[in-house]
Amino acid sequence: MNPHTLKKSGLGLLHRVAETSRTPLTLLVDGQPVQALAGDTVLTAILQHQAALRHNEFSGLPRAGFCLMGACQDCWVRTEQGPRLRACSTLVSPGLSILTRAEENPL
Repeated sequence: MNPHTLKKSGLGLLHRVAETSRTPLTLLVDGQPVQALAGDTVLTAILQHQAALRHNEFSGLPRAGFCLMGACQDCWVRTEQGPRLRACSTLVSPGLSILTRAEENPL
């Protein structure tokens, strides 16, 4: 398996056990629709659907966030428009499109 391909088995790292009545919404992650609830962070939404948030651009190892409070920068992802955001502190919004892969040519 390519180390840069995220496992998308439908069994994510996180499993919702409460607050299931919030408004559902859909975002795109690497072009695939992902269901979330209003008030979820991007990190929560992604990790409910797959085992890793992204892969480290240097080692290729899976990453799932570290500090979960916006300090460590382990959860950086990009919007489809290009800007980076911290998945642990950014709330999902309808139509949000996230790319988990590192930028091909950052310079």
